[in-house]
Amino acid sequence: MKKLLGLLLVLIAGIALYLLLTPSKIDPLAWDAPKAPAMTGVMEPNDTLMKAELLGKGQLNGPEDTAVDAQGRVYGSQQDGSIVRIGSDGKVEPFAHTGGRPLGMAFNANGQLIVADAFKGLLSVDPHGQISVLTTEADGVPFKFTDDLEIASDGRIYFSDASDTFAQHDYMLDLLEARPHGRLLRYDPATGKTEQLLDGLYFANGVSLSQNQDFVLVNETYRYRITRYWLKGDQAGTHDVFIDNLPGMPDNLQSDGAGTFWVALPSPRKDSADLLHQYPWLKTQISKLPRALWPKATPYGLVIQVDENGQIIRSLHDTSASHLRMITSAKAVDGYLYLGSLENDRIGKLKLD
Repeated sequence: MKKLLGLLLVLIAGIALYLLLTPSKIDPLAWDAPKAPAMTGVMEPNDTLMKAELLGKGQLNGPEDTAVDAQGRVYGSQQDGSIVRIGSDGKVEPFAHTGGRPLGMAFNANGQLIVADAFKGLLSVDPHGQISVLTTEADGVPFKFTDDLEIASDGRIYFSDASDTFAQHDYMLDLLEARPHGRLLRYDPATGKTEQLLDGLYFANGVSLSQNQDFVLVNETYRYRITRYWLKGDQAGTHDVFIDNLPGMPDNLQSDGAGTFWVALPSPRKDSADLLHQYPWLKTQISKLPRALWPKATPYGLVIQVDENGQIIRSLHDTSASHLRMITSAKAVDGYLYLGSLENDRIGKLKLD
């Protein structure tokens, strides 16, 4: 017993010494998160997502976002840098490989697939899978984590740089640091110019335009909110909070073109994670630990529908996380909702009422 106790004390001393001597990659701030809203009313758990058809099951690797072309073929941006295409027969075939980590995707009016690649910047992929780089920096600051995008009717591309400090594989460090490193940007293909619309965002993620394109929304994942930037009218050039204190961390965001938005929430809120933000020193020590010991998200499937007044009007759940979990994108196309994920080996296709 004494020998066991001695070994335990040596182990504890070793861990303490390791934490003391290991430099931290973050300089965290304290944040007092608001109390998470109750999962009641419109947020009442259900199993609607269990009804989704599963595309490419077992053949995909973290299809974070999806896109659908004019022929109805579905594209998925994968963990290994590839973009795959799924035909009407369900066959999965390679389409392109960016050499980075493709995330948000959308087709422009010319049939080019525009891709936000976390490492390569904003890309354009032609129908044959040939890739060209559109932009990699704004105001002299290179993109560190190009994330999501939306294409306006005039061809300009609104997109996010989630963090100008931490790259995609270090997204948890950005969370722990709790500093505003994100940006909302706009690229004009007619001039080749990239401009910064907003900075100081807490992990700028999903991007979407309103039905009339008078404002653009950007998710601030690590503040559980969506920020609105006005493009037209008396408030043009200003921004405000569109919806705050969401029940989960918002990832991608997509307009249905009819006055509502679909917001993917990869995981519901955790009280322990919110509490952790109050203790910067503790976050510093956690950042030094092996990643296997870092806090984990709760397995769950969750998507919400929000109107243009910032009100949640519907929620879709997979409480078991067995069918669809860690959902990072939800796109409404021709009466179906296509669901991407950082973890799933499939894409969900849910028929909308």
